[in-house]
Order: sequence, then structure tokens, then C-alpha cells
Amino acid sequence: MTWTYAELTADRWADLETLFGPNGAYGGCWCMFFRQTGRELAANGNAGNRAALRGLVEAGEPQGVLAYDGAEPVGWVAVAPRAGYGRLRRSPLPVGAKSDPEVWAMTCFYVARAHRRRGVGHGLVDAGVEYAAAHGAREVEAYPVDIARAPAAEVYVGTRAQLAAHGFTEVARPSASRVVMRRTV
Repeated sequence: MTWTYAELTADRWADLETLFGPNGAYGGCWCMFFRQTGRELAANGNAGNRAALRGLVEAGEPQGVLAYDGAEPVGWVAVAPRAGYGRLRRSPLPVGAKSDPEVWAMTCFYVARAHRRRGVGHGLVDAGVEYAAAHGAREVEAYPVDIARAPAAEVYVGTRAQLAAHGFTEVARPSASRVVMRRTV
């Protein structure tokens, strides 16, 4: 299959809403998990997280890339400057200066159920790296899981094998199942 990719902009917001559905992809997160504290995420709920992400998009801040099958949105990767992810600034996961504007974080993948296991996620890795590079990134960092089989809700951060297949290398292993990977762009 051939997918096309486009930056999430305010004029494409409806496409993200279509892809995520009323529940906001994984439990109403709207890709705000890495941007907020757990308390903020829970207090905002689905509607508040949706509004928060929409506000960032409408402000013109880079958020990520949508994948399309024709005109249908079928996938998403959240990738933006790491400094904008509050949870990462407080976490031991990132490597190096946490406020470095040239290091971007690839934090979330979502692929529509009917399009899973068809290569959309792999294409999103490359599209996300290209997007980051076009916006001045020097490196892209990701925080995938390293497990053979897991439910889709656990691999929203990607998998080690998926990212390694696209040139990411492991730079830290905070736990047996979680790794930090980087790719220079």
C-alpha cells in the first residue's frame, strides 16, 4: 500500500477527530499524556485533552503527522520538540539536556484498527523523522516498549523493533520492557 502523509494543522483538525473518534484514541488522552502530569490528564478528561491539543495545533505549534489512505485519515504519529513535553522534562527517560530545542520526541502512534499490520506505523516513523528534520530537529528520541506481543494500547509508543528498523538506536534502558532510542537526522 502507498500512504500519504501530512502535518497536522488547524485545517486538518477534523481529520484527526475522525481518526481518533469520540474517545480520543487511547482512553481520551488526545496525545496529551507526555505533555501533562497524571493529575492534569485525569482532571482534563477527554474533552479537556481534546481542547488542549486543539489549542496547540491552532497556535501553530508542531504536533505530528497524519497518514492517509486516499482522503481517509488512517494513522498518526505525535512528534514535536521534546522541550514541550512536561512529563518528559520531569522523567528520567530522556537522555541529555531535556530542554534542547533540536531534540524532538516521538511519543505516540495511532493506527485505525482496519489499517493495522499493513505498514502504516512503519511509514509514520519515517514521516515523523522527516517532519522533525524539516522543522530543525537534529535528533529524534523515542520511548518504545521492547516486548514481543502486546495489546495495541500498550504499544502506542511504538516498539523497539519498529524503530530499530528505521535507524533508531538504543541509548538507554530504564526497565526490561522500556527503552530510549535515538536517531540523528
